[in-house]
Amino acid sequence: MNAAASILAVYGSTADNHLAALVGDTAYLAVPVADGLRIASAWRLNRPIPEWKQADFYGAAGTVPNEAGFRAHVEEQVQHQRERNALDRQRQSSDLWTPWGGSQGGEVYAEGVVFHHTASHGGFNLDDARNAAMPAVLRVEGGWYEEDCEWAKVAFGFPELFTAYERRIAEKTLRDTFPECWEAAHGRPLAPGESFLNDRRLFEEAHAQDWIVISASRPQSSPGSVTCIAALGGKRDRQPFRGFLVPAAEYRSGPHGFVIDEARHETWVLPTAPDA
Repeated sequence: MNAAASILAVYGSTADNHLAALVGDTAYLAVPVADGLRIASAWRLNRPIPEWKQADFYGAAGTVPNEAGFRAHVEEQVQHQRERNALDRQRQSSDLWTPWGGSQGGEVYAEGVVFHHTASHGGFNLDDARNAAMPAVLRVEGGWYEEDCEWAKVAFGFPELFTAYERRIAEKTLRDTFPECWEAAHGRPLAPGESFLNDRRLFEEAHAQDWIVISASRPQSSPGSVTCIAALGGKRDRQPFRGFLVPAAEYRSGPHGFVIDEARHETWVLPTAPDA
């Protein structure tokens, strides 16, 4: 059996009686939450799974609806690690100065494609030839692509250097963070629900003249209501503000904000600052 094929998932129950799994050196934990299971992660827990505790975990990998979703995530990580091993990326020492400080070492994905780590941040450096080969709509002048979002452009430009899992995450990152770039690269507009930033733009356009909640609290004097402060279009720098009372059972902030229905939601007078 080769090294890649030997990577398997080992499942078990922790000391807290939570479902957990080990893939290589990475541990995963299924923590029950209101909407399913939150996936927590940790690295190199050098104890058997029955001795693990929730306090050992510090990373987060999202939420899934049930155990089947947790197992699907774990098995995807198995395949991801197998593919990473097959790509045979090489570590190298480096004293290169990056936009984020001095490099503490690089990971060579291919000739001219190196990921650099620094004390505070990191990202890809593409040499001139590789950067010129990037799709023009994704190219960053200078060849430096930071690790939070711009790395996804590199994965899109050179998909053969990345695992299927990395390509999936890169696709989502590109849609959510650089919707105009995604549309130019794919030659079609994004549909509603496909991109966080694009959906926010559509939301803001549709509700530019509506009152959007910018602050909310639950007063002890009225536990069934949420006290809201709203601004037109949700713009915090756009006064005047108005106060509204929204039934607690109805209020959900949502990804882009809660829209006040002036015909139904009761108004309340905002407190004024005392005279100087």
